[in-house]
Amino acid sequence: MPHAARPSLGAMNGSVAVPANGHWLRRLLAFAGPGYMVAVGYMDPGNWATDIAGGSQFGYTLLSVILLSNLMAVLLQALAARLGIATGLDLAQACREHYPRPVCVALWLACEAAIIACDLAEVIGTAIALKLLFGIPMLWGAILCALDVFLILLLMNRGFRALEAFVIALLTLIFACFAAQLVLAQPQWREVFAGFIPQASIVTHPAMLYIAIGIVGATVMPHNLYLHSSIVQTRAYPRTPEGRKSGLRWAVADSTIALTLALFVNAAIMITAAAVFHSNGHTDVVEIEQAYHLLSPLLGVGIASVLLGVALLASGINSTVTATLAGQIIMEGFLDLRIPDWARRLLTRGVAIVPVVVVTSLYGEQGTAQLLVFSQVVLSMQLPFAVIPLVAFVSNRERMGELAIGPVIKGLAWLVATVIVALNLKLLWDTVA
Repeated sequence: MPHAARPSLGAMNGSVAVPANGHWLRRLLAFAGPGYMVAVGYMDPGNWATDIAGGSQFGYTLLSVILLSNLMAVLLQALAARLGIATGLDLAQACREHYPRPVCVALWLACEAAIIACDLAEVIGTAIALKLLFGIPMLWGAILCALDVFLILLLMNRGFRALEAFVIALLTLIFACFAAQLVLAQPQWREVFAGFIPQASIVTHPAMLYIAIGIVGATVMPHNLYLHSSIVQTRAYPRTPEGRKSGLRWAVADSTIALTLALFVNAAIMITAAAVFHSNGHTDVVEIEQAYHLLSPLLGVGIASVLLGVALLASGINSTVTATLAGQIIMEGFLDLRIPDWARRLLTRGVAIVPVVVVTSLYGEQGTAQLLVFSQVVLSMQLPFAVIPLVAFVSNRERMGELAIGPVIKGLAWLVATVIVALNLKLLWDTVA
């Protein structure tokens, strides 16, 4: 099987010890971490607007779309983990090994555009949270986002487990905020559970279909596939056929559990919007700021809006950490080029902050909302260049050995890839039109 000249993530590769035997819970906890870092991308600020709009306009009906999107994500992230464990390569390294250099450079440029677009959404989301919670103007909030460079450097210097612990702590905070929101919102649980059953009206209703496409299209982030294929290799499982099989089982269990958490958060956003806005006739709530200002008055509880703001701030910070790591993996994998972490972070964050500062100065905060939409369009354009190579690689028995996927999973994977790419292209077309 092929192996990279240098292991993915350098010294962090194989740096986290895992027990060879013992109780299953102890082994699961040793592998827990990479899945949660991946799950961050499925609940980042870029996803919130579609969940809020879907809940406020159509109640609980689109919960089935969130569930379907999550099942697609579980499959694709499992394939990304499979590639990393079976070959010892992350997705970027596999592309560099397989494709001619001009193709690799083109893929790298597309990935960099996606990372910047993702960072753009995180800057805007974090700036909105700072404004809502502390009254900091959007312009200064965007500039303050540059300070997270020092946070990330501190965490990475303390080892990969410290980075994972920070991400999981913020995910726990987000989970707690939305659990409290659900208690305060008091939704009709019979209607909630009915919402997870697909309805024909989703396809026949044009406005509902548009939001459904937005939910599916914004679910799978291209950088997550590169990220997961790399960070699963931080575990020190034996690099033998049996060790890889065992490592894959635990890695898939980790990512599936973590993505279930992401399903809860996305569903909770929509359920809260349905219970608070849709039920009270506020069907025009489509932005995070609208939701923030209406939550407390409608629920009669002052802390409701604060919980939303805290969750948004935690989501923005968390997404920053994982996008930075993905940027490092992509640059090193495609180009075999390594630059200091601080330089990489400053460069990416600077490119993201400048457009936010310029647009806010010239067009006000309404302009940043349009910029957020544009960032999601850029992400949609990049997705096929990550999904298609991934499915092709894990289907290749010569490359994957015994861990190549079988005909059933292969057919399902290509179906999911086709659906996601088609919906992203539809979303792109509708947005431009």
